[in-house]
Amino acid sequence: MAATEDPTTRYDDGPFPEQHQEQPGLTDETVPTPDHGEDTYVGHGLLTGRKALITGGDSGIGRAVAIAFAREGADVAIAFLPEEQQDAAETARLVEAEGRTAVLLPGDLREEAWNAVVVERTVDALGGLDLLVLNAAYQAEREHLADVTTDEFDRVMKTNLYSPFWLTRAAEPLLPAGASIIVTTSIQGYQPSPDLFDYAMTKAALVAFVEALAQKLGERGIRVNGVAPGPIWTPLIPATGWTEKVQKFGQDTPLGRAGQPAELAGAYVYLASEAASYVTGAILPVTGGKPL
Repeated sequence: MAATEDPTTRYDDGPFPEQHQEQPGLTDETVPTPDHGEDTYVGHGLLTGRKALITGGDSGIGRAVAIAFAREGADVAIAFLPEEQQDAAETARLVEAEGRTAVLLPGDLREEAWNAVVVERTVDALGGLDLLVLNAAYQAEREHLADVTTDEFDRVMKTNLYSPFWLTRAAEPLLPAGASIIVTTSIQGYQPSPDLFDYAMTKAALVAFVEALAQKLGERGIRVNGVAPGPIWTPLIPATGWTEKVQKFGQDTPLGRAGQPAELAGAYVYLASEAASYVTGAILPVTGGKPL
């Protein structure tokens, strides 16, 4: 029997050093370096032969999911911004180290046409698509409503909300029975922070998207679920614009610390696998104890 481990002390409980990055954040500039499960995730063949597309798969939660899926036997395509090429290349290396195919798809998901191209290139490269992970997101601190331009508001909406719709619209006719769509929602969809109001709006909308789409696609045997992360230590956090909040990030959870990307990977694997064959329309919280 494996020894138990105290979840309150499994990772550093902070405070994190003060830091700031420009969007999009990068792994090498994030201190401490997030744990994506590079040295710890052990696969059990749960996704052998599956074909996955993960948006935002270059770093953070997306990288952790890519590593886990590869170690479970899946081939993986990842969509990311061109500025994140270095992170994406490292994710691809980790996927290929498991003997799986990695496909890199740099581009801007705010462009409607690119979303269809991403799906097309994934299917061409992998020979199909049966796991769609809608994970890419953008957030920034909002001190005053008057400071949020329409262009900036569009950036949040198109990245977090339009792109998941565009991608799903393109992928849906190609998904076979048994396919799984997994959406990264957020605790922000239930407990919105005032300085992330626009980000929280998109995450609340994605919860409705999951619940409605699960009903729409259920008769085709396609499951749709979401994972709602709490405070997870990724490059997005120091790129949000916070100062003091970065240092105290995650310390207000019942477990007393921020989560690491590696701690979400199992949730995505479960929802993608046959172990969750009767689970659809669900939002799985991974929040360190914060209630949805």
